[in-house]
Formats: sequence, C-alpha cells, structure tokens
Amino acid sequence: MSLHSGGGFGASRARNPPPPSHQQADGSVRIPEALRPYMGGAEVIPAVAAE
Repeated sequence: MSLHSGGGFGASRARNPPPPSHQQADGSVRIPEALRPYMGGAEVIPAVAAE
C-alpha cells in the first residue's frame, strides 16, 4: 500500500499548454475556421483603438 496518492500539489502531473493565440500583430483576432459558422462567417475580429 502506498501512502502517496499522487494528489496534493500535482507537481508531477503534466500541465496543459495554453490555448493557441489567434491574435495578430495589429491586435485583430483571426477566428479559427471551426468557429466561423458561429460568428456569422467572420474571419477576423478587428482591433479596437485605445483611447
């Protein structure tokens, strides 16, 4: 019987990488093809100028 359950801090568990960023250099966001039907067919969300 092991006293270590693998729980607790989870330091030994593999971490999930962050999701890919679709933000472009100009601040706009490219919509992944799989999501475009839900976004009215839009390909890009334009950047908003800071005030």
